Amino acid sequence: MIKTAKLLPALAALVLAAGCSGYRPAPPAFHEALYQPYVLDAGDTLRVTVFDQDNLTNTYSVDQAGYIAFPLIGSVPARGQTSKQVEQSIAGMLRQGYLRDPDVTVEIDRYRPVFVMGEVGAPGQYSYVPGMTVQKAVAAAGGFSPRANQNNVDITRDINGKVLTGRVVTSDPLLPGDTVYVRERLF
Repeated sequence: MIKTAKLLPALAALVLAAGCSGYRPAPPAFHEALYQPYVLDAGDTLRVTVFDQDNLTNTYSVDQAGYIAFPLIGSVPARGQTSKQVEQSIAGMLRQGYLRDPDVTVEIDRYRPVFVMGEVGAPGQYSYVPGMTVQKAVAAAGGFSPRANQNNVDITRDINGKVLTGRVVTSDPLLPGDTVYVRERLF
């Protein structure tokens, strides 16, 4: 009887620890990515302006391979590049026999979407807007379901080619391409 009384607190601690084993706090790189220059990926749409060249000025989508198809010069690598780097690539390629001194500007016309899954009214893909938080994405997805854990969510994010998942509060900002998973609450 005395041995059982001594084992009970240890057993309770073991059960609590097992219940927390699924917890994954967001790694430091998760929040550091918010302050890095935005890098392009498939699904982004760019507005490319070539001064005094109306036939080249247009919107271009980054395809699944990570390129944009640009007139005259063909495929331009965009995945993993900033808009400034793509701007310099296009200008450099146009300088090679097409235009003497091209003045090129690249802006992001439309960001790749975010995905909201789990305990929300309408799980799915939603347009990203700058400044979007978890809470705003959940609102776009029809709000929390009655069984949703509204305190924190899991986010899966691609950082420098590495896919990381971490748990964050609902006021945390999102990045284009993030996947938000709203868990079911225990009680």
